[in-house]
Amino acid sequence: MEKVDRPYKLEGGYCNSLTQYSRFLTREVQIGNTPMGGLNPIRIQSMTTTDTMDTLGTVAQTIRMVESGCEYVRITAPSIKEAENLANIKKELRLRGYDVPLIADIHFTPNAAESAARIVEKVRVNPGNYADKKRFENLEYTATAYQAELDRIYKKFTPLVKICKEYGTAMRIGTNHGSLSDRIMSHYGDTPRGMVESAMEFIRMCEDQNFYNLCISMKASNTQVMVQAYRLLVETMVKEGMNYPLHLGVTEAGDGEDGRIKSAVGIGTLLADGLGDTIRVSLTEDPEFEAPVARALADRYERKFDSAQLTVSSSPLTVGNSTYDPYQYARRVTSPVQQIGGHYPPVVMIDVTTQNLKDPYFLGPLGYNYSAGLDKYNLSDQACDLVYLGDQLPSFSFPGNLKQVYNYNTWLGLKDRNNCYPLFSLAEYNKAEVKDTLLNFVGIDANGFKESDLATGKLADPTTVIILSTAQAMGMQQQRAFFVALQQHNIKVPVIVKRTYTDVDADELMLAAASDLGALLTDGFGDGVWIDAPSSVGLTLVNSTSFGILQATRTRISKTEYISCPSCGRTLFDLQETTQYIRSKTDHLKGIKIAIMGCIVNGPGEMADADYGYVGTGPGKITLYRGKEVVKKNVNTPSALDELIEIIKEDGNWIETALN
Repeated sequence: MEKVDRPYKLEGGYCNSLTQYSRFLTREVQIGNTPMGGLNPIRIQSMTTTDTMDTLGTVAQTIRMVESGCEYVRITAPSIKEAENLANIKKELRLRGYDVPLIADIHFTPNAAESAARIVEKVRVNPGNYADKKRFENLEYTATAYQAELDRIYKKFTPLVKICKEYGTAMRIGTNHGSLSDRIMSHYGDTPRGMVESAMEFIRMCEDQNFYNLCISMKASNTQVMVQAYRLLVETMVKEGMNYPLHLGVTEAGDGEDGRIKSAVGIGTLLADGLGDTIRVSLTEDPEFEAPVARALADRYERKFDSAQLTVSSSPLTVGNSTYDPYQYARRVTSPVQQIGGHYPPVVMIDVTTQNLKDPYFLGPLGYNYSAGLDKYNLSDQACDLVYLGDQLPSFSFPGNLKQVYNYNTWLGLKDRNNCYPLFSLAEYNKAEVKDTLLNFVGIDANGFKESDLATGKLADPTTVIILSTAQAMGMQQQRAFFVALQQHNIKVPVIVKRTYTDVDADELMLAAASDLGALLTDGFGDGVWIDAPSSVGLTLVNSTSFGILQATRTRISKTEYISCPSCGRTLFDLQETTQYIRSKTDHLKGIKIAIMGCIVNGPGEMADADYGYVGTGPGKITLYRGKEVVKKNVNTPSALDELIEIIKEDGNWIETALN
């Protein structure tokens, strides 16, 4: 296959368009009989959790994965014996009528990669540990010494490239934020740029050998880092005439609702910008449960949208005149209004117009638990900040710190306006003679706004908060255009982002909202979120999803964060059971990040920025970490959690609860 130079000019620097959905065209890569990239649909994949030496067990799980929607199946090959057994697995699958392409997952062992490349359709190598060691050492290089290191890696990596060329095997160069080599860390730091350069070194080596059957990934558990790294990668590749397909994933996303939301935030943000050719959703669950989540995300962004209906009605987005930087997180600067905007964390707003407003207990799912005996509310860490009542009037007193928002004309008629605030249409706001002295909300539809509305300066009033809404399936770009326009006009009014969804169930809502709202929050846009969903979804899910999105984007922390890997054949304990057990004892530690890793490959590196780590290091043995520092080695599993809790207590980070 000959290299074809494609001189791209990308409006956003990393994507075709910042103002409408447009998928970035990548090189087609052949993986068995299921090609990726180019004009092919977004492919779905996952990874087995069985012991690779258990041929029949791995085959049975692979079949379950294929039947759940996987188009590629990845299998770990930690040593040459597992790599060689891939032949038996492949043979058995073919005998049973399954021709799904297999991918060998390689860490540390070039000889295993070389063996696997002769057997399976694709190999994954991690440039952070394929030819380098990680000892968390700070190294200094002269230009000559650094080039000598690259020459060493080239010699070690070239045999695999030649085998892949000979056998028609594809390759994924899979960079992980947590496993950057000491060489890269010392030169570029623990940064998205370091991730990109780690991959680019290997890509350039492949191209030097005229090997182009590649796809690339930039995985991280931190969604902000992950998104920035992929964007930088595309920008860098395009500058060098490359357009390799992208494998998207948030590594160590966790389980349940948290894992789904975190995955949707990271993956959905990039899909919305037209990036991504294959998806793996990494959940701490059986792998057959991952594919349906990935497919649901992909289905939102496949080429079934008419670009004409997605075009933003305002003028094209000119990033150069604003402070918007898609490669580095910075929250948009705003002037706070009643603890909304400024340095305050984003707020959560929820519609309660369909609830029984005679019953104070309906506020329980929103984090306000009413005690009739004491006639008071107990607040949880996920208590929403504002409720929209429209034209409905409650018959009881709301909690003092829960702001009530009414339609303007209804608000005008309130006898007691304490903690009650008006929501105007833009036309009402421009004409109104009576406004609240502290806080006024103005609703604006992102699909119909005109920059002339901003030029008047009326929206810059120090009591104003905008509620920016859209009901369009692909309306994120429209909302982003509005935020950039605010920056261009130097309007620092806070904005609550509202997304309206109809005809969705609970699972669909969770993934859609995390993709749409997460994309804006990841770019620093939004001082609050309002998920407008069918009443059948329920307040509990709307509230937990709202806070989950803020947690996943790291813009508001309201609970413990668990960075748990999805398990694979290297795992040394039951990850699902262990994660749930650790969660049951520590989920009251708001703001603490705990990593739960099944083996040393996903250990101190992969858990990157966790506060504490619980890592399998041998049968029945756990090593405990404080950050990247080993605190206790080879602790017996039955006592490992107690030992971890003692470390947390020593650091003064433990909180006693009534159940402890």
